[in-house]
Amino acid sequence: MKSLAIAIALAFSTPVFSVAVWGQCGGIGYSGSTTCDSGTTCVHLNDYYFQCQPGTSAPTTSQSPTTTSSASSPSNSVCSGSRTKFTYFGVNESGAEFGNNVIPGVLGTDYTWPSPSSVDYFMGKGFNTFRIPFLMERLSPPATGLTGAFDQTYLSGLKTIVSYITGKGGYALVDPHNFMIYNGATISSTSTFQTWWKNLSNEFKTDSHVIFDVMNEPHDIPAATVFALNQAAVNGIRSSGATSQLILVEGTSYTGAWIFGAIKDPNNNVAIEMHQYLDSDGSGTNTNCVSGTIGSERLADATAWLQANNLKGFLGEIGTGSNAQCIQAIQGALCSMQEAGGAWLGALWWAAGPWWGTYFQSIEPPSGAAIPQVLPQALEPFL
Repeated sequence: MKSLAIAIALAFSTPVFSVAVWGQCGGIGYSGSTTCDSGTTCVHLNDYYFQCQPGTSAPTTSQSPTTTSSASSPSNSVCSGSRTKFTYFGVNESGAEFGNNVIPGVLGTDYTWPSPSSVDYFMGKGFNTFRIPFLMERLSPPATGLTGAFDQTYLSGLKTIVSYITGKGGYALVDPHNFMIYNGATISSTSTFQTWWKNLSNEFKTDSHVIFDVMNEPHDIPAATVFALNQAAVNGIRSSGATSQLILVEGTSYTGAWIFGAIKDPNNNVAIEMHQYLDSDGSGTNTNCVSGTIGSERLADATAWLQANNLKGFLGEIGTGSNAQCIQAIQGALCSMQEAGGAWLGALWWAAGPWWGTYFQSIEPPSGAAIPQVLPQALEPFL
């Protein structure tokens, strides 16, 4: 849970074949394939982003953008400009990563899985996306390592909540919440990481509403190493047969610092995940915000960089206190994102989850601290 320091410098490769479902197929500055796989059509989401979506029986090709986005909407009560709605908007459903100093830990004592009733609550309001943090050590016991068999009980818990979300039409982000550290040591082997991701994505490869978050907040690792590990994860995911799912990559320095290179994805369906908090040090530990404009200010450079490089961003975590200045700051951040012509695919609040208690950013129903003011004033206007 750290702040964005600077936009991640990643570029994507040009696909050779037709674009798979949910991949980009057109838009201003886009130079990749404009032909969608059979059974999908190229939909104009905004002038910068066309996406292959289910709906036709034959391959289709995008046209040059000439009109405003069908996904755009007029300004809401807090934004002055025309907005492009998020494709993915929701919350982090935290709990399975709790007790990370107790491995494997006991379900119900050291960790817990998200509550289906929490998912129902947010979906009933119109939110559609849920990030599910979990621990690699519980899924892949240290005794057998990252390339060994998964713990079937923990895997079952993960698959149960993911299936619950996607079965209702929502999107579930599968998030190893490990900071690129496993069993006390920094992950450095690309072959091991690729195998781990190939094995995990194999469990979800038939569910197009699963999103793979390669790793939460790598830190104290050279940017080149993080880049290589991200590429290895993408390779592993696609080699498992998971070709329809969006993949999110995060940079080093808590999703913030530089990564140079070109992430190659044959399905051209990778976005850059960043995290942003609004207190003085960007840590998300203080209830006060720097100012009412700090949200838009901290995202401005990242937005401009995404637009200039025809890349897509995803705000995997945002959070702050429930006070007038912070609500204004959240509104400013989300306005700036939705007014950026589709550069940002989505945003998630940190955090829901059944064990947050009185935590000031908790949005867990029915009585989380962020529900009375943040939810109706700072989040719901952006649905």
